Amino acid sequence: MATAVRRAVEWGLQHRRWKPLHVIGIDEVSRRKGHRYLTLVYDLARGRLVWIGENRDAATMQQFFAWLGWRRARAIQIVCCDMWAVYLEAIRTHLPQAVVIFDRFHVVQHLNRAVDDVRRDTWRQLRGADKVAFKRTRWLWLKNPWNLRPEERRRLSALCRTNQPIVRAYYLKEAFQHFWDYRSPGWAQPYLRQWLWWASHSRLEPFQRFARLIREHVDGVLAWTRLWISNSALEGMNNKVKVISHRAYGFRTTATYIAAIWHGCGDLPLEPVT
Repeated sequence: MATAVRRAVEWGLQHRRWKPLHVIGIDEVSRRKGHRYLTLVYDLARGRLVWIGENRDAATMQQFFAWLGWRRARAIQIVCCDMWAVYLEAIRTHLPQAVVIFDRFHVVQHLNRAVDDVRRDTWRQLRGADKVAFKRTRWLWLKNPWNLRPEERRRLSALCRTNQPIVRAYYLKEAFQHFWDYRSPGWAQPYLRQWLWWASHSRLEPFQRFARLIREHVDGVLAWTRLWISNSALEGMNNKVKVISHRAYGFRTTATYIAAIWHGCGDLPLEPVT
């Protein structure tokens, strides 16, 4: 079966038709435990997987751009990715004309990590009844308010009446989420600047780290407000990739894993039956 899949994938990759790439997304999916990754490149305009590479290092990106070629590269106008330095360096080198927009999903992931770090610090400092009340509240702080069940909403409301650092972290998180509603950099930039000041003076070290991260990549964050592009389609593809892995209970070789991804997610043409 594996041989048949590889043969079908090879034929499909050779015979698929190409249209110019204008908006691409770059992301990684975990290959196995131990920080083993595959890099996926996606045509966000058409919702199509275009390339898979092993690892997520500079050599991987060099392989992608060698495959892409300079003619197709110069047509790319927008790249959506996370803040991984390897991706940014490769984009600056090979796609100097492209606008980089940082994926909303990954920015929020960094924000939630800051909230969770504050929650952990708060948990360590609590004692007695306060610690009991605080137990198993992780998802209360990370969920969007509109996703909370009534009993969760009541519990969160009670916790927010306490004077704990996690309460400041929660309000900072919710205030940052308003940034995604802006459609103009002219309005978004002052709001973001004010929020960064709040975070930097919050006395919450995880939020101070997050504020520094945003300042270092502010152009790519602000690009969201005029482009409204994210890697949500690519995240959906990554979920399909994980399903493929679980369905096969893992793959012995990376080549077999990549072939299975192309077979399940590549939308490749099928070889005609004779």
